[in-house]
Amino acid sequence: MIIAIDGPAASGKSTVARSLAARLCAGYLDTGAMYRSVAAEALRRDVSLDDTTALVELASSLTLRFEREGGSVLPTRVLADGRDVTSEIRTPEVDSAVSPVSAVPGVRQAMVRIQRELGAVGDWVVEGRDIGTVVFPDAAIKVFLTASAEERGRRREIDMRRQGLSMGAQDVQQRIEARDEYDTTREASPLVAADDAVRLDTTGLSADDVVDRIAALVEAVRR
Repeated sequence: MIIAIDGPAASGKSTVARSLAARLCAGYLDTGAMYRSVAAEALRRDVSLDDTTALVELASSLTLRFEREGGSVLPTRVLADGRDVTSEIRTPEVDSAVSPVSAVPGVRQAMVRIQRELGAVGDWVVEGRDIGTVVFPDAAIKVFLTASAEERGRRREIDMRRQGLSMGAQDVQQRIEARDEYDTTREASPLVAADDAVRLDTTGLSADDVVDRIAALVEAVRR
């Protein structure tokens, strides 16, 4: 079974998807981390974000791996060609680079191929921006998470502080709005809710509240 969770930046996808996967004892796949890894490697190798050919070559050759540590049932590290990029892919620099990288059709094709291979066996909670529309259009459960712009800005600012990064609230909000604009208007797999997705506004809801609601959808399908 595939449970597809889509939504814009800071809508709660990662927190909810990880908690849901742990509750259901299912695999967890953060597709955003895959695109961020490509972006991080492009920056490290000085690959121009305008050089689509080089970006596709990078994405097609890059070996991505998710590892678990300390008995965790969920991935705790992201490795790109064996290099730990777990923290690096959450920096402001990668935040700015990931949209143009993920908008390249060839990059998306390379990542989607890997995502489908991983999800071919077993139960998976998969989060991203085109899971229910492109990657797994036949997913058993499709959920599209949203939240107010103010709430998403607050969440992203908290996440950055936890990583030891400092950025003003206005700058955080501008980055989120820019990411929304880029993701919803790109030609390749734009961010949009699948017609049959359940929409959940997570503003004012705890992660557990959202997980409970999606778990109920899963239970209904399994009956």
